[in-house]
Amino acid sequence: MDAEKIKKAVTLLLEGVGENPDREGLKETPERIARMYEEIFSGIGQTAEVPLMKTFSSDAKEMVVEKDIVFYSMCEHHLLPFYGKAHVAYIPNGRVVGLSKLARCVEVYAKRPQIQEQLTEQIAEALMEYLKPLGAMVVLEAEHMCMTMRGIKKPGSKTVTMAVKGAFEENAVLQDQFFKMVRM
Repeated sequence: MDAEKIKKAVTLLLEGVGENPDREGLKETPERIARMYEEIFSGIGQTAEVPLMKTFSSDAKEMVVEKDIVFYSMCEHHLLPFYGKAHVAYIPNGRVVGLSKLARCVEVYAKRPQIQEQLTEQIAEALMEYLKPLGAMVVLEAEHMCMTMRGIKKPGSKTVTMAVKGAFEENAVLQDQFFKMVRM
Protein backbone atom coordinates (compact mmCIF):
# COMPACT_ATOMS: atom_id res chain seq x y z
CA MET A 1 0.00 0.00 0.00
CA ASP A 2 1.32 3.45 -0.90
CA ALA A 3 0.47 5.81 1.98
CA GLU A 4 1.87 8.86 0.20
CA LYS A 5 -0.41 8.35 -2.81
CA ILE A 6 -3.41 7.93 -0.51
CA LYS A 7 -2.55 11.15 1.37
CA LYS A 8 -2.24 13.08 -1.90
CA ALA A 9 -5.51 11.64 -3.18
CA VAL A 10 -7.36 12.56 0.01
CA THR A 11 -5.97 16.08 -0.12
CA LEU A 12 -7.18 16.40 -3.73
CA LEU A 13 -10.56 14.96 -2.77
CA LEU A 14 -10.97 17.49 0.05
CA GLU A 15 -10.06 20.31 -2.32
CA GLY A 16 -12.40 18.86 -4.96
CA VAL A 17 -15.42 18.98 -2.64
CA GLY A 18 -14.61 22.58 -1.73
CA GLU A 19 -12.87 22.03 1.61
CA ASN A 20 -9.62 23.48 2.86
CA PRO A 21 -7.27 20.57 3.68
CA ASP A 22 -5.24 22.92 5.89
CA ARG A 23 -8.24 23.65 8.14
CA GLU A 24 -7.58 22.55 11.73
CA GLY A 25 -10.05 19.64 11.72
CA LEU A 26 -8.78 18.32 8.38
CA LYS A 27 -5.00 18.81 8.69
CA GLU A 28 -4.30 15.23 9.74
CA THR A 29 -7.17 13.63 7.83
CA PRO A 30 -5.05 12.42 4.88
CA GLU A 31 -2.72 10.59 7.32
CA ARG A 32 -5.64 9.12 9.28
CA ILE A 33 -7.28 7.85 6.13
CA ALA A 34 -4.02 6.31 4.88
CA ARG A 35 -3.69 4.39 8.18
CA MET A 36 -7.35 3.38 8.05
CA TYR A 37 -7.07 2.13 4.46
CA GLU A 38 -4.05 0.03 5.43
CA GLU A 39 -6.30 -1.73 7.95
CA ILE A 40 -9.56 -2.02 6.00
CA PHE A 41 -7.87 -3.14 2.79
CA SER A 42 -5.40 -5.51 4.46
CA GLY A 43 -6.91 -8.51 2.66
CA ILE A 44 -5.65 -7.37 -0.75
CA GLY A 45 -3.20 -9.97 -2.00
CA GLN A 46 -3.98 -12.45 0.79
CA THR A 47 -5.77 -15.77 0.75
CA ALA A 48 -7.28 -17.85 3.53
CA GLU A 49 -4.64 -20.54 3.11
CA VAL A 50 -2.74 -19.60 6.28
CA PRO A 51 -5.75 -19.43 8.62
CA LEU A 52 -7.26 -22.61 7.17
CA MET A 53 -4.07 -24.69 7.14
CA LYS A 54 -4.19 -25.52 10.88
CA THR A 55 -6.51 -28.53 10.91
CA PHE A 56 -7.09 -31.50 13.20
CA SER A 57 -7.93 -35.12 12.46
CA SER A 58 -11.56 -35.93 13.12
CA ASP A 59 -14.06 -38.68 12.42
CA ALA A 60 -16.83 -36.05 12.38
CA LYS A 61 -19.01 -36.28 9.29
CA GLU A 62 -21.76 -33.89 10.34
CA MET A 63 -22.06 -30.30 9.25
CA VAL A 64 -20.06 -27.68 11.15
CA VAL A 65 -21.69 -24.23 11.20
CA GLU A 66 -20.20 -20.97 12.40
CA LYS A 67 -22.98 -18.38 12.28
CA ASP A 68 -23.31 -14.66 12.87
CA ILE A 69 -19.71 -13.81 11.96
CA VAL A 70 -19.76 -10.02 11.78
CA PHE A 71 -17.87 -8.58 8.82
CA TYR A 72 -17.17 -5.19 7.26
CA SER A 73 -16.17 -4.67 3.65
CA MET A 74 -16.02 -1.90 1.06
CA CYS A 75 -18.17 -1.76 -2.06
CA GLU A 76 -15.87 -1.49 -5.05
CA HIS A 77 -18.41 0.65 -6.92
CA HIS A 78 -18.67 3.53 -4.43
CA LEU A 79 -15.93 2.79 -1.85
CA LEU A 80 -18.60 2.85 0.84
CA PRO A 81 -18.92 0.17 3.51
CA PHE A 82 -21.21 -2.79 3.51
CA TYR A 83 -21.45 -4.85 6.65
CA GLY A 84 -23.40 -7.68 8.13
CA LYS A 85 -23.18 -11.30 9.16
CA ALA A 86 -21.69 -14.36 7.52
CA HIS A 87 -22.95 -17.88 8.13
CA VAL A 88 -20.41 -20.52 7.12
CA ALA A 89 -20.77 -24.30 7.01
CA TYR A 90 -18.69 -27.24 5.86
CA ILE A 91 -18.88 -31.01 6.08
CA PRO A 92 -15.57 -32.42 7.33
CA ASN A 93 -13.71 -35.00 5.31
CA GLY A 94 -11.36 -36.38 7.96
CA ARG A 95 -10.13 -32.94 9.12
CA VAL A 96 -11.66 -30.02 11.03
CA VAL A 97 -10.39 -26.49 11.46
CA GLY A 98 -10.38 -24.31 14.57
CA LEU A 99 -13.59 -22.30 14.69
CA SER A 100 -11.82 -18.93 14.85
CA LYS A 101 -10.19 -19.79 11.53
CA LEU A 102 -13.58 -19.68 9.81
CA ALA A 103 -14.01 -16.10 11.01
CA ARG A 104 -10.48 -15.30 9.84
CA CYS A 105 -11.34 -16.70 6.42
CA VAL A 106 -14.30 -14.32 6.19
CA GLU A 107 -12.15 -11.42 7.32
CA VAL A 108 -9.38 -12.01 4.77
CA TYR A 109 -11.78 -11.70 1.85
CA ALA A 110 -13.91 -8.93 3.41
CA LYS A 111 -10.88 -6.65 3.75
CA ARG A 112 -10.68 -5.59 0.13
CA PRO A 113 -12.84 -3.52 -2.21
CA GLN A 114 -15.37 -5.80 -3.88
CA ILE A 115 -18.98 -6.83 -4.27
CA GLN A 116 -20.91 -9.02 -1.84
CA GLU A 117 -21.64 -11.69 -4.44
CA GLN A 118 -17.92 -12.20 -5.04
CA LEU A 119 -17.12 -12.16 -1.32
CA THR A 120 -19.59 -14.99 -0.75
CA GLU A 121 -18.03 -17.08 -3.54
CA GLN A 122 -14.47 -16.39 -2.37
CA ILE A 123 -15.21 -17.68 1.13
CA ALA A 124 -16.90 -20.85 -0.15
CA GLU A 125 -14.14 -21.51 -2.69
CA ALA A 126 -11.45 -21.02 -0.03
CA LEU A 127 -13.14 -23.55 2.24
CA MET A 128 -13.24 -26.08 -0.60
CA GLU A 129 -9.66 -25.45 -1.70
CA TYR A 130 -7.92 -25.37 1.67
CA LEU A 131 -10.07 -27.64 3.87
CA LYS A 132 -11.03 -30.16 1.18
CA PRO A 133 -14.42 -30.80 2.85
CA LEU A 134 -17.24 -32.85 1.36
CA GLY A 135 -19.11 -29.58 0.86
CA ALA A 136 -19.38 -25.95 1.92
CA MET A 137 -22.17 -23.40 2.15
CA VAL A 138 -21.89 -19.68 2.83
CA VAL A 139 -24.65 -17.12 3.29
CA LEU A 140 -23.96 -13.41 3.76
CA GLU A 141 -26.54 -10.83 4.78
CA ALA A 142 -25.41 -7.23 4.64
CA GLU A 143 -26.51 -3.64 4.65
CA HIS A 144 -24.87 -1.46 1.99
CA MET A 145 -24.19 2.17 2.78
CA CYS A 146 -24.44 2.96 -0.94
CA MET A 147 -28.14 2.01 -0.61
CA THR A 148 -28.59 3.65 2.80
CA MET A 149 -26.99 7.07 2.62
CA ARG A 150 -27.08 7.87 -1.10
CA GLY A 151 -29.05 6.95 -4.20
CA ILE A 152 -32.26 5.18 -3.26
CA LYS A 153 -31.76 5.83 0.50
CA LYS A 154 -33.33 2.68 1.94
CA PRO A 155 -31.79 2.14 5.39
CA GLY A 156 -32.34 -1.25 6.90
CA SER A 157 -32.56 -3.08 3.58
CA LYS A 158 -30.38 -6.20 3.47
CA THR A 159 -28.79 -8.04 0.60
CA VAL A 160 -28.53 -11.81 1.02
CA THR A 161 -26.14 -13.91 -1.07
CA MET A 162 -25.44 -17.62 -1.00
CA ALA A 163 -22.78 -19.98 -2.34
CA VAL A 164 -23.11 -23.77 -2.24
CA LYS A 165 -20.34 -26.21 -3.09
CA GLY A 166 -19.86 -29.96 -3.12
CA ALA A 167 -22.40 -32.01 -1.15
CA PHE A 168 -24.61 -28.94 -0.61
CA GLU A 169 -25.09 -28.22 -4.33
CA GLU A 170 -27.89 -30.65 -5.15
CA ASN A 171 -28.99 -31.59 -1.65
CA ALA A 172 -32.00 -29.57 -0.47
CA VAL A 173 -32.06 -31.52 2.82
CA LEU A 174 -28.53 -30.35 3.69
CA GLN A 175 -29.39 -26.80 2.70
CA ASP A 176 -32.52 -26.88 4.88
CA GLN A 177 -30.49 -28.26 7.78
CA PHE A 178 -28.03 -25.38 7.36
CA PHE A 179 -30.82 -22.79 7.44
CA LYS A 180 -32.38 -24.41 10.52
CA MET A 181 -29.04 -24.31 12.32
CA VAL A 182 -28.54 -20.64 11.39
CA ARG A 183 -32.01 -19.77 12.78
CA MET A 184 -31.36 -21.56 16.12
